[in-house]
Amino acid sequence: MKQQRAHKARLYLTPGQSLKVEDQGHAGRAMWNLLHSWWTMLPKGQRNLAAADETMRQGRKDLPWLADLPAQASQAVLKTYFQGWKNCWEGRAQAPTFKGRFRSRMAIDIPQGRDLQVVRLNRRWGRMWAPKIGHVLFRWTKDLPVGKRADKNNKVTGARLVKEADGWYVVFRVQTEVPEPVEHTGPTVGIDRGVTKPLALSDGTFREHGPWLSKGETKRLRRLEKAAARKKRARKPKEKTSTRLARTYDQIAQLRAKAKRRALDWQHKTTTGIARQFSRVGVEDLTIRKHGQVRQGDRGSPRQERPPKGRPEPCDSR
Repeated sequence: MKQQRAHKARLYLTPGQSLKVEDQGHAGRAMWNLLHSWWTMLPKGQRNLAAADETMRQGRKDLPWLADLPAQASQAVLKTYFQGWKNCWEGRAQAPTFKGRFRSRMAIDIPQGRDLQVVRLNRRWGRMWAPKIGHVLFRWTKDLPVGKRADKNNKVTGARLVKEADGWYVVFRVQTEVPEPVEHTGPTVGIDRGVTKPLALSDGTFREHGPWLSKGETKRLRRLEKAAARKKRARKPKEKTSTRLARTYDQIAQLRAKAKRRALDWQHKTTTGIARQFSRVGVEDLTIRKHGQVRQGDRGSPRQERPPKGRPEPCDSR
């Protein structure tokens, strides 16, 4: 049985490579926004994938800076945008929206796995090829089906470069062949999620974790937040954010990203251990949002639930 998985690794770019990948990321975001403007301005009868592809090719000719993004990555932007509308029409997602410079995460697709040329250099380092960037080093933390270990059922089918708060990462799309799953003969367990104890199991055990940041990291985060607030108060109205304040924001984002990675690592390891130990897991399905509503008759009229802010309107028909 074939299985699709993803593996994320940290990229280590040279200063020149960092500039190139930043240019590609901004070009990809601009490509998305131009496609979105073109799509929303056209009449519904003229919206189709072929016309969008022709417009995108013409835009790459008229705007040379869009050519910083490789052609295959541009096609991936178009396919992702069109798939977003298909998901919207079928009721699986909201309509695609404009991508802001500071509110969206930059990403660059490398659709073809054969273009990556992944090589393991030693126990800790690997090397890959990125179009218009060159050979890039990444941290080798998991064995990948490359070289003699790769075949038609076990291979790297593509990758995506994504920018996080602490730098650039590569997410490999890996196809592997795994045996057919057999019936699990373990016991059944129920799980209750709490605040004091993150997970309480019906067999009397708990799944707990420590703080996501050490004492020194927590102290440093508090110090950086105070410094950012102080610099922000000193800034005049409508004045541009200073370089020092922007650097402080980046340092805060890096610490919070580290805490988030540790939390996700704990979640994945804990849930994997539970799945291997128990055959059936029952979790109470709670609607947390409705717990804050006031019942009718307690305080007059019930509180009306408002739609969340910042979300796009549901998409219309084609």
